[in-house]
Amino acid sequence: MSGLMLPPLYAVLDPEQTGGRDAATVLRQLLDGGAKMVQLRAKSLTPRDFLELARSARSLTKSSGCRLIINDRADIALACDADGVHLGQEDLPLHAARKIIGAKMIGISTHDIEQAIEAERAGADYIGFGPLFGTATKATGYGARGVEMLRQIRAAVKLPIVAIGGIKEENVQEVWRAGADSAAIISDILGAADVTAKTKRILALHPTR
Repeated sequence: MSGLMLPPLYAVLDPEQTGGRDAATVLRQLLDGGAKMVQLRAKSLTPRDFLELARSARSLTKSSGCRLIINDRADIALACDADGVHLGQEDLPLHAARKIIGAKMIGISTHDIEQAIEAERAGADYIGFGPLFGTATKATGYGARGVEMLRQIRAAVKLPIVAIGGIKEENVQEVWRAGADSAAIISDILGAADVTAKTKRILALHPTR
């Protein structure tokens, strides 16, 4: 098993999913709720605006002892001194990203056993796996994978697994039981009227709490 320990919740902050609320304000609410790992996703922002947001997020997360992961952009992860970058199957190859960010964390999105095994072989620090139940926040081109395939992935790799896609308060315990080290949750948290309370409720469901 990899030495990397992931928190049970892998929060994803996407300014497009905050219902018009300021991203920094929502991030503070996530942190107040106990989030210890946040991925910043900002596909619609210009690189300059993404970097500005990332630097603000880095300041907030660092003061709260929370890891910050930048989605897609290894250069922005390096420029804002994030803890790592998360890459999809069509993004910069892992070996190229490693040249940019060195020993920082690299996560790889995977959708089947073969991709998961390849990510581990190539030196990923953790893998994302999904979409578990389908997703309304990202067009992946893949159908719902389900918890049975998550169990198969868990048996096939030693890397920490972040499950993603349609995960919410009502099904997160099933995801953890099936072998996910961490659950990535987007719309169920970002769409909540009280982000802090929602985050606390989800974390309270984890068996180690």
